[in-house]
Amino acid sequence: MLDIRALVERVGPALLRVVDLPESTDCVADVVIAEPGGAPAVAGGDLVLGVAVGDRGAAVELVGGCGAQGAAAVLLKPPISTDDAVVEAARRSGVALVEVLPGTAWAQLVWLIRAALAGTGTQEPDTRSPGLGDLFRLADAVADVVDAPVTIEDAHSQVLAYSARQDLTDPARVSTIMGRKQPDDVLAKFRARGTFRQLSRGGSAVFVPAQQDGTLPRLVVPIRMGGELLGSMWAVVPGEVSEERSTAFADTAPLVALQLLRWRAVADAERQRSAGQVRLLLEGGEGWRTAANELAVPDEPYRVAAIEVPSPEGTAEGHRLAMWEWITRGIGRRPLVTEIGTVLYALVPDRAGSGGWPSLREALVSHDATPPPLVAVGTAVAVADLPRSRAEADELLSLLRTGHLSRRVAVHEDHWHQLVLNRMAGAATDAGISSLGPLPTLREHDRTQGTDYLSTLHSWLRHPGDPRQAARELRVHPNTFRYRMKRLTQLVDVDLDDPDVRSALLVQLLAARWAQHG
Repeated sequence: MLDIRALVERVGPALLRVVDLPESTDCVADVVIAEPGGAPAVAGGDLVLGVAVGDRGAAVELVGGCGAQGAAAVLLKPPISTDDAVVEAARRSGVALVEVLPGTAWAQLVWLIRAALAGTGTQEPDTRSPGLGDLFRLADAVADVVDAPVTIEDAHSQVLAYSARQDLTDPARVSTIMGRKQPDDVLAKFRARGTFRQLSRGGSAVFVPAQQDGTLPRLVVPIRMGGELLGSMWAVVPGEVSEERSTAFADTAPLVALQLLRWRAVADAERQRSAGQVRLLLEGGEGWRTAANELAVPDEPYRVAAIEVPSPEGTAEGHRLAMWEWITRGIGRRPLVTEIGTVLYALVPDRAGSGGWPSLREALVSHDATPPPLVAVGTAVAVADLPRSRAEADELLSLLRTGHLSRRVAVHEDHWHQLVLNRMAGAATDAGISSLGPLPTLREHDRTQGTDYLSTLHSWLRHPGDPRQAARELRVHPNTFRYRMKRLTQLVDVDLDDPDVRSALLVQLLAARWAQHG
């Protein structure tokens, strides 16, 4: 337990200064925020913060009332803290008077005092976790300052922390906390009112009146550091808030910004460590078992999803980072994501439910990014075979890039036959088969005479004995198709009745087509 003098020394002279101290002082029991217009209900040993006290009369009344209830000390900011009448009232009441130095955020003070009373000091959090515990404690301190339930959110309206007090709430706040994100319909209403536009431009607290659907008023303040909007704080309030309390709420933003930066640094370090282990799983080799143990990967089938984010030149890294953060929020408790070159890779369990492949597939298909990402997914394999699933995903991704596949999401089981053709085309091109047989003559005739004999032959081979279907594929009349085939066989000497000849021609034509699009 700490008395007033020891507590001031613990918090530090940069924030607190003793103005008047009784001969005997009690140990501090708790921190209480004073309401304007009188003394709060306090117990013996309480430390009372005059957050909303702005004039001499209110300060004198507060000090007198707190002394009568046995409070240990009253904390005020200058110039009220050193006003002669206020100092005299403190002496008569037997309560300590402590000055909160200018520039001190009330939330920072609440946080530090509670840490000191708990004997925790201000040591760094355990770096094995993202440091969210400190954000939750800070949310509690901010809630005491503004006297309202508070959520701390990042720039994407994801809830990072929220205060424990729930005395004032509505369905929107409940949904926000349960889903760890403001619901889309709630966000749309705040956007329509211009709330986010005000947050992006200013630095003071923004009051949002109650809405017709029962959503209670909000007091919102942006969280910035060096011009960057890191997030925002939302307080559910019963109505208009005094200027003093609104200012005190806004004053907490720099402290929260520092904590957010620290949390982000720890989270980034954890993400990079995890990404390195995921790369080991994708590459295989001797280190994969250690990586699997480090990541606590369950013994179940996984798919590798290769994700490429098309972006304007010079913005690719930012687009990939945004996609990385979106995936990290969207595919499970501990998503396994890494970046190799310009491609993001996600390891996704091949099972139904939250975090499984079906839920990610649905999210990726409906993702409204512009331009949309290209997603290629390998087969489900054991953890030891992840390099094979990655190789399949990479090969599919190359088909998406070249336009061989027109879908946004390509899965190995759906497109294995196109992978066969792709590999065959590569092998055939390397073997130089395009110069064999009658095809060079037909190709030169098409080039010089404007005919379409190669496409005609390809359709005939695809639909043997069915000239009507072949003609439909070429969008010509069946008689036109028959005429072309007659002229083609007059131009070159080829035995189309020989099945081996037909197979060789089809391989040549398929290889040429895939090589042309590659």
